[in-house]
Amino acid sequence: MQKIMEPTFEIIYLLAGLCISIYILAKSKKRLPYILFGIMGLVLVFGDAFHLVPRIINALEPGVQNIDYYLGIGKLITSITMTVFYVILFWFFKLRYKEKTSLALDFGIYVLAITRIALCLLPFNDWTSKEAPYMWGIYRNIPFVVIGIIMVVLTFIWTRANKDKPFMFVPLAIFLSFIFYIMTVTLTVVHTAFGMMMIPKTVCYVWLLVMGVVAIRKDNKNGEE
Repeated sequence: MQKIMEPTFEIIYLLAGLCISIYILAKSKKRLPYILFGIMGLVLVFGDAFHLVPRIINALEPGVQNIDYYLGIGKLITSITMTVFYVILFWFFKLRYKEKTSLALDFGIYVLAITRIALCLLPFNDWTSKEAPYMWGIYRNIPFVVIGIIMVVLTFIWTRANKDKPFMFVPLAIFLSFIFYIMTVTLTVVHTAFGMMMIPKTVCYVWLLVMGVVAIRKDNKNGEE
């Protein structure tokens, strides 16, 4: 059953994310925040596809040659694009609320993102190996988790200060996605079943994208330019 359910879920997720992102771009009316949001969704789907497509193929047709290599490269690409995703999300909310953040905060986000990407690119990660180093999985995720914490705090403050109902649950979606992600990274070595935590993590990202749809429909209805 899992061999059918998992690839089905992954295909639905990729298609849903793609459709939502295209919809937001189409309805953006050239407003930069929503253009960024749509691009952010495409970055998410594009990056995840590199990891999920090999998983789908492996689930439907086990024993494909060099599948571990493609899965590993996919994880690397996904790790990088997820980092870019949060940088774009940061800018989306800055522009939406016209927030003039401090240079220190902006610089901190960029440094953390660059550090995360640099750590992911180091050969010590051994991405294509079945026995990838556990501790490097921890090291490269430290700056990523810090970005997540910053985004939870910022979106909580900003959405409430601006009484932005469509995005009120963004902090919760980000928080839960990181909880599920951390459980996957740290506990899968204990039991492979914890790898299934990537499913609720993915649902959180779809939820976040759907909030964008709700927001753009509301703004378009109100004639916001």
